[in-house]
Amino acid sequence: MLQELEPLDPAYVKDVLSNPPFVTLPGVINVRDLGGYPSVDFPDKHTIPNRFLRSAELSSITDEGKELLKNLGIRKVFDLRSDTEIEKYVAPLPTIEGVEVIRCPVFQKQDYSPEMMAKRYQLYASGKTEAFMELYSQILDHGGGAFGTILRHIGDNPDEGCIFHCTAGKDRTGIVAAILLKLAGVADDKIAEDYALTRVGREPARDLIMQRLSKEPLFASNNEAALNMFTCRPETMTAFLELLRDRYGGVEEYVKKYCSLTDEDIVTIRANLLTSQGSHL
Repeated sequence: MLQELEPLDPAYVKDVLSNPPFVTLPGVINVRDLGGYPSVDFPDKHTIPNRFLRSAELSSITDEGKELLKNLGIRKVFDLRSDTEIEKYVAPLPTIEGVEVIRCPVFQKQDYSPEMMAKRYQLYASGKTEAFMELYSQILDHGGGAFGTILRHIGDNPDEGCIFHCTAGKDRTGIVAAILLKLAGVADDKIAEDYALTRVGREPARDLIMQRLSKEPLFASNNEAALNMFTCRPETMTAFLELLRDRYGGVEEYVKKYCSLTDEDIVTIRANLLTSQGSHL
């Protein structure tokens, strides 16, 4: 795991970030497009490019970034962060003319009590796959309402682009991305590859991330524990997809039970995620 925690070569990072699926959005890190992934369930189709973006928080987006976002056709921003995070990190909602920002927190304020956060940080600090599965189960158990908001938007707005994010764009955002890609029939290894790209996507904010975590007692004197929190190995996502199947009955059963979607809703959402037109991947 030690190699995972070390900084990446800046030239490599610059090269990867300048190519798809990464999207350059000044003031925002870890932005990438979920389009262009082939569907194994529908072999002649792939996810629609430039329609569904994932990222870290948008609170520092620049004016240039706002214009680029609008030029991509993005009209909705779904913010998965809790009130506590926004207050703690002084990371307010951006104002983007022509783009609606929708709050859909996965965790409510009471889920961010000092006791709850201490337990959550302890799990993150281990960096172990089993610990992340416990955390990701919490996200699945609490996030049905938030995820349903995003999924209904996709079902109701076939031609409207959106971007969704949490703070770092890894865990909650990664789970939303996995749910969308799984509904679209994308292969597990491709979903795991997308998840692992956060390793590169977060690199420009490495110092900021460490600065924030250094304010938490658990991480203040334990640099490795802090970095463990941001590990994003592909095998972690593979384990999550197994968890989604084995504990929750698969993605369709999950969204029906936890997001209150119907079979008809799922058919519509899937159709709106996929296209047979040109791919950038």
